[in-house]
Amino acid sequence: MTETARTDTADRASELLRLHTAPELLTVVNVWDVISATVVAGLPGTTALATASHSIAASRGYEDGENIPVAEMIEECRRIVAAVDLPVTADLEGGYGDAAETVRRAIGVGVVGANIEDQLKPLPEATAQVAAIMAAAAAEGVPDFVLNARTDAFVRAGDRDPAEVLADATERGRAYLEAGAPVVFVPGLLDEAQIAHLAEAFGPQRLTLIGVPGSVSLARVTELGVGRVSYGPWSQRVALTALAELVEAVQAGGGLPAGARALN
Repeated sequence: MTETARTDTADRASELLRLHTAPELLTVVNVWDVISATVVAGLPGTTALATASHSIAASRGYEDGENIPVAEMIEECRRIVAAVDLPVTADLEGGYGDAAETVRRAIGVGVVGANIEDQLKPLPEATAQVAAIMAAAAAEGVPDFVLNARTDAFVRAGDRDPAEVLADATERGRAYLEAGAPVVFVPGLLDEAQIAHLAEAFGPQRLTLIGVPGSVSLARVTELGVGRVSYGPWSQRVALTALAELVEAVQAGGGLPAGARALN
């Protein structure tokens, strides 16, 4: 990376961090390739982009869960970064065996933030991973790298007691913040009380969530002090739903829906 590119990457990271810590809720509709990225980036109000690992893997024929080779994931991130003028944060699953090295490679193509799953590793191991990622980012000249340290406490809860799950997410999130992560991602269908508890435990604008069917409204999570809401694979699912509905309409003798836009 040239010195100019390094400075630009560092500046975009600082802007992404500012967007997370501002009182206004940061919303990011996840993208998975260049055309989805340029469409989202071109719409008024979009201030940052986030990739969705599930969607990138699916678009390349892989099952979710680190089945896509890390080189392919990084390459798709590179293409997205190169296509837009906004900060890009990448979903890098659990880090593909070496989270700090994967983040270092992502920074090399201009990525300025990342989701990294803890996969419910033992807490000391998961916390050390967070510290290693932030150290790698600083060594690459990007100290404001926005690690969205993800805990899988809710998505892997199974039949655990909900109070135990919430306590686990709280303990893990606090540990990740102490290890240097600026924000903590707690995906799942959380209710208002759970969100309020986590937002208070982590501090204002330190909690990030995923929007799923049935989620608490954006207005309410803003009031509760949430920093960011993203949409993971759901944006691709919305697009694929529109495609499926077009096929169904055509097979029923219809055609293109009214209002279809030539966005590519």
